[in-house]
Amino acid sequence: MIEPVSIGLIGCGVISSAYLKAASTFNVLNFAACADIDAEASARCSENFDIPSVTVNELLARDDIEVILNLTIPSAHADVNLAALQSGKHAYCEKPFALNTVEGKRVIETAHERALRVGCAPDTFLGGGHQTVRNALDEGTVGIPIAGTAFMMNHGHESWHPNPAFYYQEGGGPLFDMGPYYLTALINALGPVRRVAALTARAFDTRTVGSEPRRGEQIDVEVDTHTAGTLEFMSGAIVTVVMSFDVWLHSNRFIEIHGTNASLSSPDPNGFGGSVRVSRTDRTWDELPLTHGYLENMRSIGLADLCVGIRTGRSHRCSGELAYHVLEIMEAFGHSSATGEHIELTTTPDRPDPLPIGLAIGELD
Repeated sequence: MIEPVSIGLIGCGVISSAYLKAASTFNVLNFAACADIDAEASARCSENFDIPSVTVNELLARDDIEVILNLTIPSAHADVNLAALQSGKHAYCEKPFALNTVEGKRVIETAHERALRVGCAPDTFLGGGHQTVRNALDEGTVGIPIAGTAFMMNHGHESWHPNPAFYYQEGGGPLFDMGPYYLTALINALGPVRRVAALTARAFDTRTVGSEPRRGEQIDVEVDTHTAGTLEFMSGAIVTVVMSFDVWLHSNRFIEIHGTNASLSSPDPNGFGGSVRVSRTDRTWDELPLTHGYLENMRSIGLADLCVGIRTGRSHRCSGELAYHVLEIMEAFGHSSATGEHIELTTTPDRPDPLPIGLAIGELD
Protein backbone atom coordinates (compact mmCIF):
# COMPACT_ATOMS: atom_id res chain seq x y z
CA MET A 1 0.00 0.00 0.00
CA ILE A 2 1.24 3.48 -0.89
CA GLU A 3 1.92 5.72 2.09
CA PRO A 4 -0.76 8.45 2.28
CA VAL A 5 0.20 11.99 1.29
CA SER A 6 -0.61 14.81 3.71
CA ILE A 7 -2.86 17.44 2.09
CA GLY A 8 -3.61 21.01 3.14
CA LEU A 9 -6.78 22.53 1.70
CA ILE A 10 -6.92 26.27 0.95
CA GLY A 11 -10.35 27.49 -0.13
CA CYS A 12 -13.39 26.00 1.62
CA GLY A 13 -16.13 27.07 -0.78
CA VAL A 14 -18.81 24.98 -2.47
CA ILE A 15 -16.46 22.89 -4.63
CA SER A 16 -14.46 21.75 -1.59
CA SER A 17 -17.31 19.47 -0.49
CA ALA A 18 -17.21 17.58 -3.79
CA TYR A 19 -13.47 17.07 -3.43
CA LEU A 20 -13.62 15.95 0.18
CA LYS A 21 -16.51 13.53 -0.37
CA ALA A 22 -14.77 11.85 -3.29
CA ALA A 23 -11.39 11.87 -1.56
CA SER A 24 -12.49 9.09 0.79
CA THR A 25 -12.25 6.74 -2.21
CA PHE A 26 -8.48 7.15 -2.42
CA ASN A 27 -6.34 5.92 0.46
CA VAL A 28 -3.38 7.96 -0.76
CA LEU A 29 -5.11 11.18 0.34
CA ASN A 30 -4.87 12.34 3.96
CA PHE A 31 -6.34 15.80 4.64
CA ALA A 32 -4.38 17.28 7.51
CA ALA A 33 -5.84 20.81 7.69
CA CYS A 34 -8.11 23.31 5.96
CA ALA A 35 -7.94 27.09 5.70
CA ASP A 36 -9.81 29.98 4.12
CA ILE A 37 -9.59 33.76 4.36
CA ASP A 38 -13.22 33.44 5.48
CA ALA A 39 -12.82 31.88 8.92
CA GLU A 40 -16.47 30.82 9.01
CA ALA A 41 -16.07 28.83 5.78
CA SER A 42 -13.02 27.06 7.19
CA ALA A 43 -14.87 26.31 10.43
CA ARG A 44 -17.80 24.78 8.52
CA CYS A 45 -15.44 22.62 6.50
CA SER A 46 -13.70 21.51 9.69
CA GLU A 47 -16.99 20.56 11.30
CA ASN A 48 -18.44 18.79 8.28
CA PHE A 49 -15.35 16.75 7.40
CA ASP A 50 -13.49 16.50 10.72
CA ILE A 51 -10.42 18.35 9.45
CA PRO A 52 -8.53 20.81 11.71
CA SER A 53 -9.12 24.43 10.73
CA VAL A 54 -6.10 26.76 10.73
CA THR A 55 -5.16 30.06 9.12
CA VAL A 56 -3.70 30.15 5.62
CA ASN A 57 -0.28 31.22 6.94
CA GLU A 58 -0.29 28.49 9.57
CA LEU A 59 -1.13 25.89 6.93
CA LEU A 60 1.64 27.03 4.58
CA ALA A 61 4.17 26.99 7.44
CA ARG A 62 3.49 23.39 8.46
CA ASP A 63 6.32 21.00 7.62
CA ASP A 64 4.09 17.91 7.72
CA ILE A 65 1.92 19.04 4.80
CA GLU A 66 3.23 17.88 1.41
CA VAL A 67 0.59 19.12 -1.05
CA ILE A 68 -1.66 22.18 -1.16
CA LEU A 69 -5.09 21.68 -2.69
CA ASN A 70 -5.93 25.16 -3.99
CA LEU A 71 -9.70 25.68 -4.35
CA THR A 72 -9.69 29.47 -4.18
CA ILE A 73 -11.37 31.79 -6.70
CA PRO A 74 -9.74 31.96 -10.19
CA SER A 75 -8.02 35.30 -9.56
CA ALA A 76 -6.14 33.75 -6.62
CA HIS A 77 -5.11 30.47 -8.24
CA ALA A 78 -1.65 31.56 -9.40
CA ASP A 79 -0.75 33.43 -6.20
CA VAL A 80 -1.77 30.56 -3.93
CA ASN A 81 0.06 28.04 -6.13
CA LEU A 82 3.19 30.19 -5.94
CA ALA A 83 2.87 30.51 -2.15
CA ALA A 84 2.56 26.73 -1.89
CA LEU A 85 5.60 26.09 -4.08
CA GLN A 86 7.66 28.72 -2.28
CA SER A 87 6.85 27.02 1.01
CA GLY A 88 8.26 23.76 -0.38
CA LYS A 89 4.94 22.08 -1.13
CA HIS A 90 3.48 20.57 -4.27
CA ALA A 91 0.34 22.32 -5.58
CA TYR A 92 -2.90 21.19 -7.19
CA CYS A 93 -5.57 23.75 -8.08
CA GLU A 94 -9.00 24.12 -9.59
CA LYS A 95 -9.34 25.39 -13.14
CA PRO A 96 -8.42 27.72 -14.72
CA PHE A 97 -4.70 27.35 -14.07
CA ALA A 98 -4.29 31.15 -14.03
CA LEU A 99 -5.90 34.26 -15.49
CA ASN A 100 -3.25 34.57 -18.19
CA THR A 101 -0.12 32.87 -19.49
CA VAL A 102 2.22 35.32 -17.73
CA GLU A 103 0.90 34.17 -14.36
CA GLY A 104 0.78 30.55 -15.46
CA LYS A 105 4.37 30.58 -16.71
CA ARG A 106 5.61 31.86 -13.34
CA VAL A 107 3.95 28.90 -11.63
CA ILE A 108 5.44 26.38 -14.07
CA GLU A 109 8.93 27.89 -13.81
CA THR A 110 8.80 28.02 -10.00
CA ALA A 111 7.75 24.36 -9.84
CA HIS A 112 10.63 23.38 -12.12
CA GLU A 113 13.14 25.45 -10.15
CA ARG A 114 12.11 23.81 -6.88
CA ALA A 115 11.67 20.30 -8.30
CA LEU A 116 8.05 20.26 -7.16
CA ARG A 117 4.89 19.07 -8.86
CA VAL A 118 1.97 21.23 -9.91
CA GLY A 119 -1.35 19.92 -11.14
CA CYS A 120 -4.70 21.34 -12.12
CA ALA A 121 -8.30 20.37 -12.72
CA PRO A 122 -10.28 19.30 -14.58
CA ASP A 123 -9.84 15.62 -13.86
CA THR A 124 -13.16 14.58 -15.39
CA PHE A 125 -11.30 13.21 -18.43
CA LEU A 126 -10.08 10.44 -16.10
CA GLY A 127 -13.68 9.26 -15.70
CA GLY A 128 -15.03 6.14 -17.37
CA GLY A 129 -16.76 8.03 -20.17
CA HIS A 130 -13.77 9.87 -21.54
CA GLN A 131 -11.33 7.06 -20.85
CA THR A 132 -13.60 4.85 -22.98
CA VAL A 133 -13.39 7.50 -25.70
CA ARG A 134 -9.60 7.50 -25.36
CA ASN A 135 -9.46 3.72 -25.56
CA ALA A 136 -11.65 3.65 -28.66
CA LEU A 137 -9.44 6.20 -30.40
CA ASP A 138 -6.25 4.39 -29.41
CA GLU A 139 -7.66 1.13 -30.76
CA GLY A 140 -8.38 2.81 -34.10
CA THR A 141 -12.17 2.69 -33.91
CA VAL A 142 -12.59 5.93 -35.89
CA GLY A 143 -9.48 5.44 -38.00
CA ILE A 144 -7.45 8.64 -38.44
CA PRO A 145 -9.24 11.56 -36.71
CA ILE A 146 -9.98 14.27 -39.28
CA ALA A 147 -12.48 16.66 -37.72
CA GLY A 148 -14.55 17.34 -34.66
CA THR A 149 -16.90 19.67 -32.83
CA ALA A 150 -17.29 20.80 -29.22
CA PHE A 151 -20.28 22.81 -27.99
CA MET A 152 -21.02 24.29 -24.55
CA MET A 153 -23.87 26.78 -24.93
CA ASN A 154 -26.39 28.10 -22.41
CA HIS A 155 -27.63 31.48 -21.20
CA GLY A 156 -25.29 31.95 -18.26
CA HIS A 157 -25.45 31.27 -14.55
CA GLU A 158 -27.30 34.33 -13.22
CA SER A 159 -30.68 32.53 -13.28
CA TRP A 160 -29.63 29.95 -10.67
CA HIS A 161 -26.26 30.72 -9.05
CA PRO A 162 -26.45 32.54 -5.68
CA ASN A 163 -23.39 34.68 -6.48
CA PRO A 164 -22.93 34.75 -10.28
CA ALA A 165 -20.95 37.98 -10.66
CA PHE A 166 -17.51 36.33 -10.90
CA TYR A 167 -18.64 34.33 -13.96
CA TYR A 168 -18.65 37.64 -15.85
CA GLN A 169 -15.32 38.95 -14.55
CA GLU A 170 -11.75 38.21 -15.64
CA GLY A 171 -11.15 34.49 -15.32
CA GLY A 172 -14.83 33.82 -16.01
CA GLY A 173 -16.99 33.78 -19.11
CA PRO A 174 -17.91 30.56 -20.92
CA LEU A 175 -14.40 29.91 -22.21
CA PHE A 176 -12.48 30.18 -18.92
CA ASP A 177 -15.32 28.69 -16.88
CA MET A 178 -16.21 25.67 -19.01
CA GLY A 179 -13.55 25.63 -21.71
CA PRO A 180 -11.02 23.72 -19.59
CA TYR A 181 -13.35 20.69 -19.45
CA TYR A 182 -13.84 20.56 -23.21
CA LEU A 183 -10.29 21.45 -24.22
CA THR A 184 -8.72 18.99 -21.79
CA ALA A 185 -11.02 16.23 -23.02
CA LEU A 186 -10.04 17.04 -26.61
CA ILE A 187 -6.31 17.02 -25.80
CA ASN A 188 -6.71 13.70 -23.98
CA ALA A 189 -8.41 12.36 -27.12
CA LEU A 190 -6.33 13.95 -29.88
CA GLY A 191 -3.12 15.33 -28.33
CA PRO A 192 -1.90 18.95 -28.21
CA VAL A 193 -3.07 21.85 -30.36
CA ARG A 194 -0.88 23.58 -32.97
CA ARG A 195 -2.82 26.82 -33.66
CA VAL A 196 -6.08 28.65 -33.02
CA ALA A 197 -8.34 30.92 -35.10
CA ALA A 198 -11.30 32.51 -33.32
CA LEU A 199 -13.89 35.27 -32.93
CA THR A 200 -15.34 36.43 -29.61
CA ALA A 201 -18.16 38.78 -28.61
CA ARG A 202 -20.61 39.65 -25.85
CA ALA A 203 -24.36 40.14 -26.25
CA PHE A 204 -25.07 42.12 -23.08
CA ASP A 205 -23.13 44.67 -21.04
CA THR A 206 -25.08 43.80 -17.89
CA ARG A 207 -26.94 40.77 -16.56
CA THR A 208 -29.86 40.61 -14.13
CA VAL A 209 -29.54 38.12 -11.29
CA GLY A 210 -32.58 35.84 -11.09
CA SER A 211 -31.61 33.85 -8.00
CA GLU A 212 -31.61 34.56 -4.29
CA PRO A 213 -30.17 36.31 -2.36
CA ARG A 214 -29.26 38.84 -5.11
CA ARG A 215 -32.41 38.63 -7.26
CA GLY A 216 -32.90 41.71 -9.40
CA GLU A 217 -29.34 43.00 -8.98
CA GLN A 218 -27.54 44.18 -12.12
CA ILE A 219 -24.02 42.82 -12.64
CA ASP A 220 -21.50 44.11 -15.14
CA VAL A 221 -20.26 41.86 -17.93
CA GLU A 222 -16.48 42.34 -18.20
CA VAL A 223 -15.62 39.42 -20.49
CA ASP A 224 -16.80 38.11 -23.84
CA THR A 225 -19.69 35.69 -23.50
CA HIS A 226 -19.70 34.05 -26.94
CA THR A 227 -16.55 32.47 -28.37
CA ALA A 228 -16.23 30.49 -31.59
CA GLY A 229 -12.96 29.07 -32.79
CA THR A 230 -11.19 26.44 -34.83
CA LEU A 231 -8.36 24.36 -33.40
CA GLU A 232 -5.75 22.66 -35.55
CA PHE A 233 -4.19 19.80 -33.61
CA MET A 234 -0.62 18.61 -34.02
CA SER A 235 -2.12 15.39 -35.38
CA GLY A 236 -3.79 17.33 -38.19
CA ALA A 237 -7.36 17.06 -36.89
CA ILE A 238 -9.44 20.25 -37.13
CA VAL A 239 -12.04 20.87 -34.41
CA THR A 240 -14.69 23.59 -34.16
CA VAL A 241 -15.27 24.87 -30.60
CA VAL A 242 -18.16 27.10 -29.47
CA MET A 243 -18.47 28.25 -25.85
CA SER A 244 -21.37 30.61 -25.09
CA PHE A 245 -23.46 32.21 -22.35
CA ASP A 246 -25.66 33.84 -25.02
CA VAL A 247 -27.68 30.83 -26.25
CA TRP A 248 -31.14 29.95 -24.91
CA LEU A 249 -31.24 26.35 -26.17
CA HIS A 250 -29.39 24.14 -28.64
CA SER A 251 -29.36 20.53 -29.83
CA ASN A 252 -25.66 19.97 -30.54
CA ARG A 253 -23.73 17.12 -28.93
CA PHE A 254 -21.01 17.84 -26.36
CA ILE A 255 -18.05 16.56 -28.39
CA GLU A 256 -17.92 14.60 -31.62
CA ILE A 257 -14.81 13.25 -33.38
CA HIS A 258 -14.97 12.17 -37.02
CA GLY A 259 -12.36 9.91 -38.59
CA THR A 260 -11.61 7.97 -41.74
CA ASN A 261 -13.55 4.91 -40.50
CA ALA A 262 -16.24 6.20 -38.14
CA SER A 263 -17.67 9.03 -36.07
CA LEU A 264 -17.60 9.05 -32.27
CA SER A 265 -19.92 10.91 -29.90
CA SER A 266 -18.42 11.77 -26.51
CA PRO A 267 -20.20 12.43 -23.18
CA ASP A 268 -20.36 15.66 -21.18
CA PRO A 269 -16.76 16.57 -20.24
CA ASN A 270 -18.08 18.12 -17.01
CA GLY A 271 -18.94 14.62 -15.79
CA PHE A 272 -17.18 11.30 -15.24
CA GLY A 273 -19.56 8.84 -16.89
CA GLY A 274 -22.02 9.24 -19.73
CA SER A 275 -22.85 7.73 -23.07
CA VAL A 276 -20.20 6.95 -25.71
CA ARG A 277 -21.56 6.25 -29.19
CA VAL A 278 -20.00 5.32 -32.53
CA SER A 279 -21.38 5.37 -36.07
CA ARG A 280 -19.81 3.47 -38.95
CA THR A 281 -22.63 4.46 -41.29
CA ASP A 282 -24.39 7.69 -42.15
CA ARG A 283 -27.62 6.65 -40.41
CA THR A 284 -27.27 5.14 -36.93
CA TRP A 285 -25.37 5.48 -33.64
CA ASP A 286 -24.32 2.41 -31.65
CA GLU A 287 -23.60 2.52 -27.93
CA LEU A 288 -20.08 1.51 -26.87
CA PRO A 289 -19.70 -0.34 -23.54
CA LEU A 290 -17.71 1.67 -21.02
CA THR A 291 -14.28 0.12 -20.49
CA HIS A 292 -13.34 1.91 -17.25
CA GLY A 293 -14.61 2.68 -13.77
CA TYR A 294 -15.00 6.07 -12.06
CA LEU A 295 -18.47 6.90 -13.35
CA GLU A 296 -19.69 8.94 -10.37
CA ASN A 297 -18.45 12.36 -9.23
CA MET A 298 -14.79 11.62 -8.49
CA ARG A 299 -13.39 15.15 -8.23
CA SER A 300 -10.10 14.56 -6.44
CA ILE A 301 -8.95 11.69 -8.67
CA GLY A 302 -6.52 14.12 -10.35
CA LEU A 303 -5.14 15.07 -6.94
CA ALA A 304 -4.89 11.40 -5.97
CA ASP A 305 -3.08 10.65 -9.23
CA LEU A 306 -0.57 13.43 -8.48
CA CYS A 307 -0.01 12.01 -4.99
CA VAL A 308 0.57 8.50 -6.36
CA GLY A 309 3.11 10.08 -8.70
CA ILE A 310 4.89 11.68 -5.75
CA ARG A 311 5.19 8.29 -4.04
CA THR A 312 6.11 6.24 -7.13
CA GLY A 313 8.03 8.73 -9.26
CA ARG A 314 5.78 8.39 -12.31
CA SER A 315 4.26 11.41 -14.05
CA HIS A 316 0.78 12.59 -13.12
CA ARG A 317 -1.94 13.05 -15.70
CA CYS A 318 -3.51 16.39 -14.66
CA SER A 319 -0.17 18.13 -15.07
CA GLY A 320 0.66 21.81 -14.87
CA GLU A 321 2.02 21.60 -18.40
CA LEU A 322 -1.32 20.29 -19.68
CA ALA A 323 -3.23 23.01 -17.79
CA TYR A 324 -0.86 25.70 -19.09
CA HIS A 325 -1.45 24.47 -22.67
CA VAL A 326 -5.20 24.77 -22.12
CA LEU A 327 -4.66 28.28 -20.72
CA GLU A 328 -2.60 29.23 -23.77
CA ILE A 329 -5.37 27.97 -26.07
CA MET A 330 -8.02 29.99 -24.24
CA GLU A 331 -5.89 33.13 -24.30
CA ALA A 332 -5.32 32.57 -28.03
CA PHE A 333 -9.07 32.86 -28.67
CA GLY A 334 -9.00 36.50 -27.58
CA HIS A 335 -5.75 37.28 -29.36
CA SER A 336 -7.00 35.76 -32.61
CA SER A 337 -10.27 37.66 -32.43
CA ALA A 338 -8.48 40.95 -31.76
CA THR A 339 -5.85 40.58 -34.48
CA GLY A 340 -7.67 38.52 -37.10
CA GLU A 341 -4.72 36.11 -37.18
CA HIS A 342 -4.11 32.45 -36.51
CA ILE A 343 -2.26 32.12 -33.19
CA GLU A 344 0.54 29.57 -33.12
CA LEU A 345 0.92 27.94 -29.71
CA THR A 346 4.28 27.74 -27.97
CA THR A 347 3.60 24.64 -25.85
CA THR A 348 3.26 20.97 -26.80
CA PRO A 349 2.60 18.96 -23.64
CA ASP A 350 2.61 15.20 -23.62
CA ARG A 351 -0.77 13.60 -24.14
CA PRO A 352 -1.79 12.25 -20.70
CA ASP A 353 -1.27 8.54 -20.18
CA PRO A 354 -4.54 6.58 -20.33
CA LEU A 355 -5.84 4.81 -17.27
CA PRO A 356 -5.67 1.01 -17.40
CA ILE A 357 -8.83 -0.71 -18.68
CA GLY A 358 -11.05 -2.16 -15.96
CA LEU A 359 -9.55 0.08 -13.28
CA ALA A 360 -11.11 -0.62 -9.87
CA ILE A 361 -12.19 2.14 -7.52
CA GLY A 362 -9.20 3.38 -5.56
CA GLU A 363 -6.62 1.99 -8.00
CA LEU A 364 -4.57 4.48 -9.98
CA ASP A 365 -1.43 2.76 -11.28
